[in-house]
Amino acid sequence: MRTVLMVAEKPSLAQSIAKILSRGNMSSRKGLNGACSVHEYTGSFIGQSAHFKMTSVCGHVMTLDFIGKYNSWDKVDPAELFSKAPTEKKEANPKLTMVKFLQVEGRGCDCIVLWLDCDKEGENICFEVLDAVLPVMNKPRGTERTIYRAKFSSITDTDICNAMNHLGEPNRNEALSVDARQELDLRIGCAFTRFQTKYFQGKYGNLDSSLISFGPCQTPTLGFCVERHDKIQSFKPETYWVLQAKVNPEKESSLTLDWDRVRVFDREVAQMFLNITKLAKEAKVESVSKKEKVKQRPLALNTVEMLRVASAALGMGPQHAMQIAERLYTQGYISYPRTETTHYPENFDLKGCLRQQANNPYWAETVKSLLSEGINRPRKGHDAGDHPPITPMRAATEAELGGDGWRLYEYITRHFIATVSADCKYLQTTISFSIGPERFTCVGKVVTSPGFTEIMPWHSIPLEESLPHCEKGDLFPIGEIKLLEKQTSPPDYLTEAELITLMEKHGIGTDASIPVHINNICQRNYVTVESGRRLKPTNLGIVLVHGYYKIDAELVLPTIRSAVEKQLNLIALGKANYHQVLEHTLDIFKRKFHYFVDSIAGMDELMEVSFSPLAATGKPLSRCGKCHRFMKYIQAKPSRLHCSHCDDTYSLPQNGTIKLYKELRCPLDDFELVLWSSGSRGKSYPLCPYCYNHPPFRDMKKGMGCNECTHPTCQHSLSMLGIGQCVECENGVLVLDPTSGPKWKMACNKCNVIVHFFENAHKVRVSAETCDLCEAALVDVDFNKAKSPLPGDETQHSGCVFCDPVFQDLVELKHAAMRHPMHRGGQGKRQGRGRGKGRRPGGRLNPKKPKDKMAALAAYFV
Repeated sequence: MRTVLMVAEKPSLAQSIAKILSRGNMSSRKGLNGACSVHEYTGSFIGQSAHFKMTSVCGHVMTLDFIGKYNSWDKVDPAELFSKAPTEKKEANPKLTMVKFLQVEGRGCDCIVLWLDCDKEGENICFEVLDAVLPVMNKPRGTERTIYRAKFSSITDTDICNAMNHLGEPNRNEALSVDARQELDLRIGCAFTRFQTKYFQGKYGNLDSSLISFGPCQTPTLGFCVERHDKIQSFKPETYWVLQAKVNPEKESSLTLDWDRVRVFDREVAQMFLNITKLAKEAKVESVSKKEKVKQRPLALNTVEMLRVASAALGMGPQHAMQIAERLYTQGYISYPRTETTHYPENFDLKGCLRQQANNPYWAETVKSLLSEGINRPRKGHDAGDHPPITPMRAATEAELGGDGWRLYEYITRHFIATVSADCKYLQTTISFSIGPERFTCVGKVVTSPGFTEIMPWHSIPLEESLPHCEKGDLFPIGEIKLLEKQTSPPDYLTEAELITLMEKHGIGTDASIPVHINNICQRNYVTVESGRRLKPTNLGIVLVHGYYKIDAELVLPTIRSAVEKQLNLIALGKANYHQVLEHTLDIFKRKFHYFVDSIAGMDELMEVSFSPLAATGKPLSRCGKCHRFMKYIQAKPSRLHCSHCDDTYSLPQNGTIKLYKELRCPLDDFELVLWSSGSRGKSYPLCPYCYNHPPFRDMKKGMGCNECTHPTCQHSLSMLGIGQCVECENGVLVLDPTSGPKWKMACNKCNVIVHFFENAHKVRVSAETCDLCEAALVDVDFNKAKSPLPGDETQHSGCVFCDPVFQDLVELKHAAMRHPMHRGGQGKRQGRGRGKGRRPGGRLNPKKPKDKMAALAAYFV
């Protein structure tokens, strides 16, 4: 019997597909990485009985990155990143050990069926999976085919079974186009980002952005927002005048007429028209025309339109809307949400999808009448050749989906029903009047057939006062004629919906990446999202874009990225060579980069006007070890210390608070220590600003505090405050936090484990002696007599945090489940402990003995 491995893109999809193909008759087990399950069943595959193993990945298996030293901002000139720097594929999430998991499951399999999402990213993941699995699969006999690709658009029984019966092959060209985009974005983005981040953060203190990033798509996206901002700033309002007339067809009613000239910008001319018309006592009907007009039903829904509506009408950001749509898809409620197509194929079961909605109280009547009277064929839209438009595939209730999930599903469903409904028809009546020599018009609309507006009421024709019945030559008394003074108004800031439209029009990003680019410019503090989901550029965003325009407008204009996107699409179609496109594009951007570096002074002039230099920012905090003057603490992102006398800047740990640490100094360089804290419930540790940026010992890395320093005698170092190996992670050491009293704690210097102990103790010190059982450092604890929890009213005790029965009830672990035997009951079994997160069910037969702190250090650093 042949074994067939099947791989989906997400664990939930694997489960749904396996359920459908096995008709619910499958066995499931967790994979070795804990994140993916394996569903097994027996069935037939291409006319032969086979054993199926259905599993999944969690998105991309691999990610592209530079090798070794090229990841260091300090050691490499950013210009080298365009060509010299070699890249490699690394595991996207090493903790998931996805490659090992796939190889374990793929070993000994005869065939593989790829159920990855059917878009370019999905094709790329197909080949990542194949690279991992093919070496361990059974070798094919002769020319036997072993690799299959399933093409599907929704998680329904029909679509999945149909995909299984019509298996194809993965598309190498589409996968290559994704590889090309990844490499271009990595090389171009990193080179520009590293250069401008180091240049400007080394000069200015209040940029308030930890990264001044550049992206071939991200920057033109920001450009659109700043372009609108510039239009608003340069707008000069103009005064204009409008003539408004009211006639009284009947005694009680009045009709407002619109002036055919619309408006004039000269007050005297407007006054002249007012004087002329005021001479007339009556308005004469010159013509009456009636026309039947049609408001077309919407085109079928694609991704970009869904994101536009989600932002404009539902108040959801594009990234959030996309996440919800993906969840609805994996649960089987809607078809694949990433599509550029607005045209249903001829064989699409529209009636089947409509029948699913026949019992929903919100639209049951509309659906039933459509099914009985016959549906309208949806309008012919654009067929991009990817997936059908976004369609509801199964009925749902508000209780099932809840909140935003229901709101998005409701819109998708209403939109779908509207596409198969009739057009909205209305009768438009236009009456033309003359008052003296001037012409005025009045328009009225009456709906004759509401059509799709019943299900999409927000598109309905607004109710208007009905126009009076009249014929040519009729005269009506004039109620009033007046001159209205108005002003032209500036455009508003771009909404997300308008930005999405601009990005689509100019070919910036894909339907999948548009939300990511918009989210990036928000996270980088280049724009802020105002009420009505309008995007207002920040000072930093404005200065950057103006700087790009000043140096090289093509860096921010959409033209060059649009051309690159076209080249990438040609790779996907097999019409362009991957290496040539890559080489040509990188060559263009390399030249642009060198010119940008040479011309950076132009952008710097703009920065000087908007931002303060480092020396003028921040507050004095700690003394420099070189000149012994106070260094200033700059709180704005990224927080750092700057010595204006030495003109040196020292980076600090982020996302926490920094304060002076008792005016104590580092024994190596005489810099005053500072204390970093993530809050009262989190970790805190002291650090030397100089050592943090320039590691003093070979076994230390940049960005290590005193809790990882291997200085043998410093009172703040790991050697003096380390207690024992972390109870959760491999390499961490639990280090006493000497500032935490009276709520004492020790924290792992690698992971987020915190152990609270000895609350209200007067003093806690780490002893030089170690525990005989587990080799952890002993701890000396002093309590006040009134608050001592020690037996026999003792106030002092020395013992092991893990093994001493006296300390057993005084230790409490946070952020993780305690795995130490002491906390698993039984006083006699203290020969070792289980291993934390990676522990297999049932534990190990030979638990690993905890190392003492120096052995743990050796294991970590060697």
